[in-house]
Amino acid sequence: MTDFSMPVLLAAAATFFAAGIVKGVTGMGLPTVAMGVLGALISPLAAAGLLIVPSFATNVWQLLAGPAFGTLVRRLWPMMLAICAGTMLSARWLASETGATTTALGTALFIYAGFTLCSRQVQVPARLEPWLSPLIGAVTGVVTGATGVFVIPAVPYLQALGFSRDDLVQALGLSFTVSTVALAAALGAQGAFELQGLGLSILALGPAFAGMWTGQALRGRISPAAFRRLFLICLLLLGAEMSLRPLV
Repeated sequence: MTDFSMPVLLAAAATFFAAGIVKGVTGMGLPTVAMGVLGALISPLAAAGLLIVPSFATNVWQLLAGPAFGTLVRRLWPMMLAICAGTMLSARWLASETGATTTALGTALFIYAGFTLCSRQVQVPARLEPWLSPLIGAVTGVVTGATGVFVIPAVPYLQALGFSRDDLVQALGLSFTVSTVALAAALGAQGAFELQGLGLSILALGPAFAGMWTGQALRGRISPAAFRRLFLICLLLLGAEMSLRPLV
């Protein structure tokens, strides 16, 4: 049982508020920020349990707000199915709560931030998509089940498929929603859900939505690209610290 003391609860509320701001400004990042910050304070498993409800609620909203739900599901269902399979197979690593889980989480954050900061936009040829989508989905699922982070390699891949801006936001919402549900189901199958953590996850909706509202209000006043770059640099440093912590 995780000890959710008052300082931890206040830190969790502040984290979800900050994560909501990131999502409000950039359209993504809430689960990544939550796992990154909370994973440094409590176990990655406990952090994953807290993010389930806010992640699901905000990503369903993002998914249903777009115009192409049916088209995206028909195009991306092999990837979504592979995400579920990979998550179910690897969730025992996250549920085991070993020191290696924190290292894996830090490494995943570091790779994602570093790759996104340094890479150029690429395009995936349409002829490669039928077999590449299930592969990317399976790898994303394995990373999700092992670390609670579901942006690698799904986000760079979806960005490379040539979607319009609105369709890309909706496609990311679909991927994140499926990953959240798969992670919840996988942790439940491992007997790793705590009712206390689930209740707190519901309460985390408040600061998460408040942060999203704040981020959306700030979007027109700041540069989303500059904000996203700063967010990735902070994520890079956090991932490096978590990866190297066992060596210190």
